[in-house]
Amino acid sequence: MSVLIGLVRHGAHDDLGTWLSGRTRDIALNAAGRDQTAALSHRLAERGIAAIATSPRRRTIETAAILGQGLGLTPVRDDALDEIDFGAWSGARFADLDGDPAWRHWNAARGTAPTPGGETMGAAVSRAMAHLDGLARQGGGPVLCVSHCDVIRGVIAHVLGLPLDNILRFDIDPASVSWVMAHGQGMAHVLTINGRE
Repeated sequence: MSVLIGLVRHGAHDDLGTWLSGRTRDIALNAAGRDQTAALSHRLAERGIAAIATSPRRRTIETAAILGQGLGLTPVRDDALDEIDFGAWSGARFADLDGDPAWRHWNAARGTAPTPGGETMGAAVSRAMAHLDGLARQGGGPVLCVSHCDVIRGVIAHVLGLPLDNILRFDIDPASVSWVMAHGQGMAHVLTINGRE
C-alpha cells in the first residue's frame, strides 16, 4: 500500500528565528501564523485530505486545529512527529548558541553530532519515518502530518538519500507543505518541497 502524505510545518510564532524553541517553550502561533495556516487550509480544501496527525507541541496543535477546522477533520496527536529533543539547548537563544562549538558542530555534522542530553538527528528521523511507514500500511486518502522544520528536513533528506549533514541546504518555511508518497518499509519518494499547496 501507499499513501500521499503532506508534511506541514507549523505556522509562524513570535519566537521564530530568535529562540531554539525545542520542546520546552509553550509557544502559540502569532496572527501571521494563524493567517498562513488558514490560507493553507483553504488551498488544501480540494485535495481530499482524509486525516491530520500532529506533533504534541502547542504550535503544531494550533496549526493542526486550524487545518482541521477548515477541512472538517479532527487532528490526532502523535509523538513520532514531535520536535527534536535538543536537550540542554532547548529554549536557548540562537544568538547565545552561535558561540558554542558543539552547536556549530551539530549544524555541520547533523548525521553524527549529538545534542547535549537530547536525541540525535538520526533518531528523530527514524521515529518520523516509522510513522510514515505506519500510514502507508493503513493506506487510504492523503494525510497531513504537522511537524517541525528540522524533522521535515530530515525526513526529506532521508527519502532522497541525502546525508543528514545536508539538511540545511533547503528551506522548510512556516505553514508550508512538502508532499511525499510513502510506500512502507522505509520506501518513499518526494513529490514537492516547501510548497504552499
